[in-house]
Amino acid sequence: MYGELPLAEIVPDVPKTGAEFLDIWPRKHGNQREQVAEMGEEAFAAMLKKHDVKLGCSTRYDLGPFGLQDEMKFVSRLGGDLLICGGKGPKDLAGAELKAAVKDFCEQLKPHAEAAAAAGVRIGIENHGNNLIDSPDSLKWLAEFRPNDAIGIALAPYHLENLGLDAGMLADLITALGDRTYLFYAWQHGNGCTKPMPKELELLQMPGRGDLDFAPLVAALEKIGYAGYTEIFMHPTPRGIPILPTAAEVTAEINRGRAYLEALI
Repeated sequence: MYGELPLAEIVPDVPKTGAEFLDIWPRKHGNQREQVAEMGEEAFAAMLKKHDVKLGCSTRYDLGPFGLQDEMKFVSRLGGDLLICGGKGPKDLAGAELKAAVKDFCEQLKPHAEAAAAAGVRIGIENHGNNLIDSPDSLKWLAEFRPNDAIGIALAPYHLENLGLDAGMLADLITALGDRTYLFYAWQHGNGCTKPMPKELELLQMPGRGDLDFAPLVAALEKIGYAGYTEIFMHPTPRGIPILPTAAEVTAEINRGRAYLEALI
């Protein structure tokens, strides 16, 4: 959300959004993970403590689901409990082939799930486009075959809307997945995020701006007693820039989306 703005600007604004936790990303989407490496974990931990912020998770699509073991230790050392990545395996499958591929993926995840559990962290697999784990069926098979509770789901409505799901279908999926969802992206498709466009169109990905009615989704989250993370989210184009020019403007836009969501509870 904040692009490559300095952590020294971002961290003080986290409480202003009503959030307790920070999700850090590496390049190309941001560079906060690189900033932490440069300043050192102790300095980062001190910054978090000063502003009463906690590390919630580290998003590492670049490492993939089988390359997270060092990052598990990093997140654990800083008090976080979640890593986010995509799945891995063949794409564009359906039916029995999809079920078998997801089952094989979960078998391959076993040592990584055990390492995550030992480190006291979890791995959330996002339903990302152009991925093994992209469709409602793939998510349901992942929820069924996951090796242990260290593996769960990072649920992105944006990509499911791309597959034709409406608000009612998304709510049904949230209910079906239940407590296997560890992170919910409050993110809709709007006008997409893959090409340059006027900012007012790009911002249609934000809750309360585009056409997606989040009310059924929030009701479903309430129904399952959802207690995971919620991220008000969008992608800017090009990646790596903040969604709006300054940290203050980004924070204000997050708060606008938060007000919309909170009004639905």
